[in-house]
Amino acid sequence: MMSSTNPLRTPTLDFIARLTVDVASPWELGESAHGQRRFIAITGGDVAGEQLNGRILAAGGDWQTIRADGVAELYARYFLETDDGERIEVENTGFRHGPASVMQRLRDGEAVPPEDYYFHTAPRFFTTSTRLDWLNRTLFLGSAARTRDNVIIDLFAVG
Repeated sequence: MMSSTNPLRTPTLDFIARLTVDVASPWELGESAHGQRRFIAITGGDVAGEQLNGRILAAGGDWQTIRADGVAELYARYFLETDDGERIEVENTGFRHGPASVMQRLRDGEAVPPEDYYFHTAPRFFTTSTRLDWLNRTLFLGSAARTRDNVIIDLFAVG
């Protein structure tokens, strides 16, 4: 019989790649019953790592809701294309929040150290590539940072 006090297995995180997602200025929809809604178009970018390399296609975007408590709920969908020409669909959800003064600095386009705020994502990947099929059956975590022109995501596979 297993004890409920001993974990079955502690997950590990294996670095896969850094995604540098180029983004446009936000389109503000305004205040809704769920919070402030906005859309940010994805305009391109790069993917660089030992297990995944390529580019981010200029298609897709990030639909955001800024809740009354200041938490940004993120829902992004876009495509990657590997150096070999294989396409991968990305569906990425996450949260970004921090002290009001820090979040204001981000909105103003200032460089803010990523350790000053919380920004993590849970991406899912979909591909028809047999070589990259492992993406379809692996959980991932992203550690992210926002700059003036892009979102940087360090992608980790959960092992």
